[in-house]
Amino acid sequence: MIVTGAAGGIGRAIIGSLAACGCSVAACDAPGAAVSEITGAAIASTFDVRSRQAVQAGVAEAIEVLGGCDAVVANAGIVDTIHRAERFSDEEWRKDLETNLYGAFYLAQAAFESLAASGDGRVVVISSVAAEQAIPGQVAYAASKAGLVGMARTLAAEWAGRGIRCNVIMPGFIATPKVLAMPDEVKRLATEQVPLGRFGETDELAGAVAFLLSPAAAYINGAVLRVDGGYGLSLR
Repeated sequence: MIVTGAAGGIGRAIIGSLAACGCSVAACDAPGAAVSEITGAAIASTFDVRSRQAVQAGVAEAIEVLGGCDAVVANAGIVDTIHRAERFSDEEWRKDLETNLYGAFYLAQAAFESLAASGDGRVVVISSVAAEQAIPGQVAYAASKAGLVGMARTLAAEWAGRGIRCNVIMPGFIATPKVLAMPDEVKRLATEQVPLGRFGETDELAGAVAFLLSPAAAYINGAVLRVDGGYGLSLR
């Protein structure tokens, strides 16, 4: 299995969960990320997901070391580009789209032949509730995460005949270091929109990923699973 965005809080939790299930996992992140320190990874690799060539080379290396690939988790992404829409620069717009959306497609495309050869290929794409609910100041992030849903459903329809399932996880507020570093007032306002009254744990999100990769999800294809504590179901 190949997991991108491996050095972040969610990526580390996903790899830990998969390793605990006996999976051989390639931990992949951007150049300079501390992927060699990730517990449970069979191989650590760095490449820029915005570059098709870099992704192809990184995926090929991971597949060679793993001896094949039956699943990928497109988790790499950036979330901290914040501007009003009318002030969004072309450079920052492209950075969000190329990292969050292009990178996920490049990963799935690069792994396609190995996924098909496995006879039971699985793709899990990490989107966000921002794909469906407005988060002012993050128009590029929202556009990229919404694009992931359309991309994943198209792959699910196109690749099912080759034995590949593709599904989407849509997290809400997950207690990553970045989220926990938000100002207290921002965190308070955010949790007020969550019926469960708290942020999700990274292990809870990782569990949902593990489920979609497992035989228990064998007949699930093209689905979007929100892991958000009910975010947006009620207004306070």
